[in-house]
Amino acid sequence: MITRQIGRTLSLILLAIVRAFAATGISPNVLTFIGFAVTLLGAYLFAYGYFRWAGLAVVLAGLFDMLDGRVARLSNQVTPFGGFLDSVLDRYSDLCLMIGLLLFYGRANRSWYVVLVAVAMIGSVMTSYARARAENLIPTCKVGFLERPERMVLIIIGAVLDRMAPVMWIIAVLSTWTVIHRVVYTLQESRRLVLSSQPQHGTQSPSP
Repeated sequence: MITRQIGRTLSLILLAIVRAFAATGISPNVLTFIGFAVTLLGAYLFAYGYFRWAGLAVVLAGLFDMLDGRVARLSNQVTPFGGFLDSVLDRYSDLCLMIGLLLFYGRANRSWYVVLVAVAMIGSVMTSYARARAENLIPTCKVGFLERPERMVLIIIGAVLDRMAPVMWIIAVLSTWTVIHRVVYTLQESRRLVLSSQPQHGTQSPSP
C-alpha cells in the first residue's frame, strides 16, 4: 500500500514536470542533449573520484532521459529522428561514463580494474548491438536481463555506495551473458523462421 502510494506520487510529480516542459514549447531533442551534457559531467566526476556526485549526475541525466520522450508525445513532437538521436546519445552516454572510470583507475595505476571496466564497456555496447542486429533477422530480441536501465541502476548504486568494482564485475559478467543469450536465441528463432517458411511435407506447389 505504501509503495503503491509512493509510486503514484512520483508519477504525478513526473507528469507535472513533463507538462511544465511541454508548456514551454521546448524541443525534446534539447532535453536529450541536456541529459547527455549532464552525463558528461558525471563522467568527469567519475574520472576524478567524486563517485557520489557522479551518481547524482547519472540520476539527473536519467530524469532527462525519461522526460524527452514523454514531452515529445505530450506536445506532439514525436519524430523518427528524435528516437534515433536518443538511442545514439544513450550509447555515447554509456561509453563516456565508462571512459570516466577508465581514467580514474588508470590514474590510480590499477591496471586490472582498467581491464575490468573495458570488458564491462564492451559488454554494454554489444548488448545493444546484438539486439539491433538480431532484429534485422527476427521480429524481436528482448531476451536477457541486463539492458541499459539495469546498468544505469547498478552504476548509480555503485557510485552512491562507493562500490564501483563489484558493480563493474556484475555488468561485465551479466552483459556478456546477455549477449550470449541473444546470440543463441537469434540462432533458434532464425532457424524456426526458416523452417516455418518452407512448404509442408506432402503439399503440392501450385501449378504455373
